[in-house]
Amino acid sequence: MRVAVAGTGSIGVAFALVFARAGMEVRCWDPVAGAENRARSDVEARAESLHLHDLLDEPAAVLGRIGFTDDLAHAVAGADLVQECVPENLDIKRDLYTQLGDITASATVLASSSSAITASRITEGLAVADRTLIGHPGNPPYLLPVVEVVPGPATRPDVVDGACEIYSAAGLHPIRLGREVEGFVFNRLQGAVLREAYCLVRDGVASVADIDAVMRLGLGRRWGVIGPFETADLNTRGGIEVHAARMGPAYARMGAERGQDDPWTDELVAEVVRQRREQLPLGGWQDRVLWRDEQLMDLSARQPKEPT
Repeated sequence: MRVAVAGTGSIGVAFALVFARAGMEVRCWDPVAGAENRARSDVEARAESLHLHDLLDEPAAVLGRIGFTDDLAHAVAGADLVQECVPENLDIKRDLYTQLGDITASATVLASSSSAITASRITEGLAVADRTLIGHPGNPPYLLPVVEVVPGPATRPDVVDGACEIYSAAGLHPIRLGREVEGFVFNRLQGAVLREAYCLVRDGVASVADIDAVMRLGLGRRWGVIGPFETADLNTRGGIEVHAARMGPAYARMGAERGQDDPWTDELVAEVVRQRREQLPLGGWQDRVLWRDEQLMDLSARQPKEPT
């Protein structure tokens, strides 16, 4: 399998490592003259760091699968997927996709690492709209293996399937979104936390350091094991249905305080409950709680000491 990486900033270099680590041949291109030397140095340093932490075997072999070129057509020739990692600028992206339409095969998947710009905006009026989607990673993707796969309205289903197959083969966990939304899931969740964090500082409720400590020692540590829905499910005997009944009104008041009106309606709660019970029947609730606690104990035992 062959992958092209267009743009060798921090995300591009990280993606090159992800694909090469999985045995794929990778060709990297950057529009900035002289970027190759910096990119080579970056990818070598990151590969060595992963090796030192026992997260990468035979870094020389992995690096040997990563090539660099200043010729875009050469970089994308024969590629199954082009991972675009140029700056978060609509004009720059549209110019690149216009070029890609002339030099890539019709079967090549075009995936943007965009953090917020949707595929439909990038490809509006372009011939490649039917094979373009968003492949938004966690940063860095060689440590955070989630990747959001977000098709545009014109993206063909087989292109989405192909992207998910390639990402899975690279060791990533593709999250296939049902429709476009600015910021996707990762940044909308992150943005919700940041908006409240800024408000808490503004209102004199807590300091920056204390808010970071709450996240690092509390929410973040727990969310490193399970997500927010499973957290709510396991925090209340009877599961997430009972949690929503008890805590929903309080969360609604908190949201209203910030001018937000997104109530947990009975229908919405019922859908969340249905999905959670498909994942974990209530009969397995106690065992999962014990599993969560074991994971947190292991994580706590491995936490670095707080800086003095």
